[in-house]
Amino acid sequence: MVSSVASKDSATRSLRIRTRIPILTTVAFVVLATVAVCAVLGSTITPFDPLTQNPLNSVALPGNGHLLGTDQLGRDVFSLLIAAARSAVVGPIVVSVFCGLIGGALGLSAAYFGGVLDSVINRFADLVYALPALLIAVVVIGIVDGGYWLTAMILTLLLLPYQIRMCRSAAMVQMRFPYVDAARTLGLSARRTMIRHILPNILPTVVAAALLDFVTALTGYASLSYLGLGVAAGSPDWGAMLHEGQSFIGQNPWLPLAPAIMLILTAASVTLVGDWAYDRLSLRKEERSS
Repeated sequence: MVSSVASKDSATRSLRIRTRIPILTTVAFVVLATVAVCAVLGSTITPFDPLTQNPLNSVALPGNGHLLGTDQLGRDVFSLLIAAARSAVVGPIVVSVFCGLIGGALGLSAAYFGGVLDSVINRFADLVYALPALLIAVVVIGIVDGGYWLTAMILTLLLLPYQIRMCRSAAMVQMRFPYVDAARTLGLSARRTMIRHILPNILPTVVAAALLDFVTALTGYASLSYLGLGVAAGSPDWGAMLHEGQSFIGQNPWLPLAPAIMLILTAASVTLVGDWAYDRLSLRKEERSS
């Protein structure tokens, strides 16, 4: 009796420890919440108009109300940093959502049905996976003079193989369990079996892969805007700020450092949150199965 109570207390204590949010993950949530507020509110919360130019005060160090100084056109760097959050994260969010939906559906279908469908989906994934993603994006966007949303479409297509492969692998593991055979024996439709029974068990993989796709798309967007592609000229963007500011790093180091730090913090925060989400969803799956 005593040992049973002690074992139960130990299990409860272990569960609390596992569900506790680590300090680094908490910091990551704070960073992402701050970025989200900047992306939603944009220039409405900036201390200066991010597009107002003042050539008489160009490339100035922090001071006179300019928290991070000014750029070569006399624009407030801190205001630009806030306004640029929208273009920096909205596209990657769209890419990660569509990669999760489309890639998850294709990977799950390939594992469940197998045969010709599995072969076709795998060959598609292999073909796209073999392409140099960033080079393809640069060439296509440069040729068609594509804009922001075309960039999102191209990045979605190029990142699909990662989601397909991960979801297919996770679903193949689930296909070995008796509950899939039981669902088929009971005459449940393929759609119901996949959505109601298999998907909840591979959801940690789908979510974690989608968040990794966000990080890849974030760096992809920044790389393209650094090269002058993807984002309209003159629009606030972290990648464009990094490109424009590197020539003036000796006069005002915050010009390239501020957007670089924001990119690193955002990418690292999403990765930490992805790890936490994977562990939390896996724990819920264990609780359901037990």
